[in-house]
Amino acid sequence: MKNNNSSVYTKPEEIRLLQEKKLQELLQYLNGRSPYYQKIFRTNQIDPDRIRGLNDLSLLPVTTKEHLQQYNDEFLCVPRTQIIEYTSTSGTLGAPVSIALTENDLQRLAYNEYRSFQCAEGSPEDLYQLMLTLDRQFMAGMAYYSGIRKLGAGIIRVGPGVPSLQWETIFRLNPTAIVAVPSFILKLIQYASEHRIDINRSSVKKAICIGENIRQTDFSYNVLGKKITGTWNIHLYSTYASTEMQTAFTECSAGKGGHHQPELVIVELLNEMDQPVNDGEPGEVTISTLGVEGMPLLRYKTGDICVAHPEYCSCGRHTLRLSPVIGRKKQMIKFKGTTLFAPALYDLLNAMDDVDEFIAEVSSNEIGTDELTLHLLPVRQSEETDHRIRAYLQAKLRVTPHIRYTTREEMQQLQFPVAGRKPLKFIDKRINQGG
Repeated sequence: MKNNNSSVYTKPEEIRLLQEKKLQELLQYLNGRSPYYQKIFRTNQIDPDRIRGLNDLSLLPVTTKEHLQQYNDEFLCVPRTQIIEYTSTSGTLGAPVSIALTENDLQRLAYNEYRSFQCAEGSPEDLYQLMLTLDRQFMAGMAYYSGIRKLGAGIIRVGPGVPSLQWETIFRLNPTAIVAVPSFILKLIQYASEHRIDINRSSVKKAICIGENIRQTDFSYNVLGKKITGTWNIHLYSTYASTEMQTAFTECSAGKGGHHQPELVIVELLNEMDQPVNDGEPGEVTISTLGVEGMPLLRYKTGDICVAHPEYCSCGRHTLRLSPVIGRKKQMIKFKGTTLFAPALYDLLNAMDDVDEFIAEVSSNEIGTDELTLHLLPVRQSEETDHRIRAYLQAKLRVTPHIRYTTREEMQQLQFPVAGRKPLKFIDKRINQGG
């Protein structure tokens, strides 16, 4: 299998040497430029020169989402005049986290997705239909677009939703691949069935799946993956990423986990004590970004629980692979490709003048992904109020949850179940809580 990415076939010991060299560069950069990490090093009496290898990472404190929220501006390592693009995380609603990128960061982002699309068997002969937003400070959409351009393939920017438009475009322009949230691919299939469209006669042969799992931890398809491939004869490639890490873990054709890009990020899997887990054990994905200028991160805890697979892949790559996300920390919700955190969701709902009381309910739908229902007690019920509430949620969340309006009596029963001493704000009805 030919690939011009030299890191693909690098031996594990060479990968380790590369990462340890880049770790030292990162520490020196943070010590010289980052107000946040300068304070951390000083407070914890850490001499970055004494951190020589990956085994020394455990001597460094972790960075959390809360740190990013509280000290967002202190993570910036360059003058604001060098910032070209501001993106934001989708899940940090109460106190939005901005991630600032320099020109070099944008080039790094393009390189990251260029390598990702190569991993997913992409080539300059492909034509990708993007079924996602490229606005609203959404890093991923911009990253896919830039990576495909660097790959030399064609791009069709259709945007999210509207199955009729997606199918019209597919049959008019003949894309070879789509980039979409898997649950939306099911909507495409449903629309095709209702309108007698033979999807297997279309030009689409593969899909880059974003934002939702399509596999079990043993890499077999989950319900969502089975429903797609059981009807549509296309190859699915899963990808895992976050705005903060500015790097993606993307599957190859073997479909055995997302491949690590060692020149771009150091990845650790940590237990509850922030120590590395043993091989084969699930741990919280914790990353240190390499080569980022604007807002590099050191030992950043993503909140996602995965298993690492260090053994060689049949595709020939020697890089570590990450399993699908199997759990989430602190009531993390992943809804239609958007990450939501319960406390931030509460802040958003509390800020709504039209809502008197609320409860967020999370459940697992028939395809195994999270469904979010908001039980709302409106100040007054009217079409105008409903429109304002839905418009506000769409603007803040980028997706619209299910909304169920309640009476005051119903809300009282939901908030104060039998034997309950505190009012409930969050109900988790997922099959596996947190996962």
